[in-house]
Amino acid sequence: MQEDKLYEYAVVRLVPKVEREEFFNIGLVMFSKKEKYIRIQFHVCHEKFTLLQSKMDFEDIAQNVDSFQKVANGEKNAGEIAQLDIPERFRWLTAVRSSVVQTSRPHPGKTKNLDQTFERLFEELVK
Repeated sequence: MQEDKLYEYAVVRLVPKVEREEFFNIGLVMFSKKEKYIRIQFHVCHEKFTLLQSKMDFEDIAQNVDSFQKVANGEKNAGEIAQLDIPERFRWLTAVRSSVVQTSRPHPGKTKNLDQTFERLFEELVK
């Protein structure tokens, strides 16, 4: 019988006008320390972006999302933070910040299959 795996996840949000604190979900990041697992995925709905955006350029958001993804994946060209171990990268990604790309607080869980759980959470919370 397969053992439950502990994980944490956070929802990635786009906050077009930080001072108004209005946001919509654009991604999910999930990690499991014991399994040495981190996964991040994004879906930026262009219609929602058009409705809520101020003077932001969609390409600027795409660059921010790309940077988040590179850090999560530990890519060599993504700077010093990307070279940290998985738990430290997750903590950096989920740190409280007042920028247009933010995350929720991390939420814990248990699962037998990390990828299936990621897919379910992504479908429920982002898409």
